Amino acid sequence: MRAAYREAGLEEKDLAADPFAQFERWFAEAAGSGLHEPNAMVLATVDELARPSTRTVLLKQFDRRGFVFFTNHGSRKGRDLAGNPHVSLLFPWHGIARQIVVLGGAERIGRAETAAYFRTRPHGSQLGAWASEQSSKVASRAELDRLYADLAERYPEGSDVPAPPQWGGYRVEPRSVEFWQGRENRLHDRLRYVRAGDGWTVERLCP
Repeated sequence: MRAAYREAGLEEKDLAADPFAQFERWFAEAAGSGLHEPNAMVLATVDELARPSTRTVLLKQFDRRGFVFFTNHGSRKGRDLAGNPHVSLLFPWHGIARQIVVLGGAERIGRAETAAYFRTRPHGSQLGAWASEQSSKVASRAELDRLYADLAERYPEGSDVPAPPQWGGYRVEPRSVEFWQGRENRLHDRLRYVRAGDGWTVERLCP
């Protein structure tokens, strides 16, 4: 299988002054293009033996401090991050021939910030965060459904569901952000912001 990419590219002169402004620009274009869940990103971590693992998570917040996602701290990714905070994020926007790769360090956000976000989640997702001990073994689907049903009885629709203590957010503070634009003949544009003190430098990479 082979796909042809577009002729238009990405030039240094067209970049924003920093990667956060450039990300905001591209993210708005991805969302406006009709892509399904443009906030979906592939998170890569490594365990204590440096064995990598990846999974798709959802970007829920971003600003000049970094990129935020939420998960169970006891999950595989949570255990990995406890031992090694260095991560990679990939936004695979195939429909518009673009990718963004973020390299940086992840750290937990505060409980107040986690609780504020948790209150915005749909009721069912709030219960799901309590019902699932993410990445741990469960006897059956029926067991998982039973746990959820018990929680639904304890916290009916409209009730205040507290954020689980084992669940929270991580903020990835980038040290580099690469913007990849597909081009004809596989001569893609790859422009990478690299942190330099309090600012950023931009370098072009071969495709």
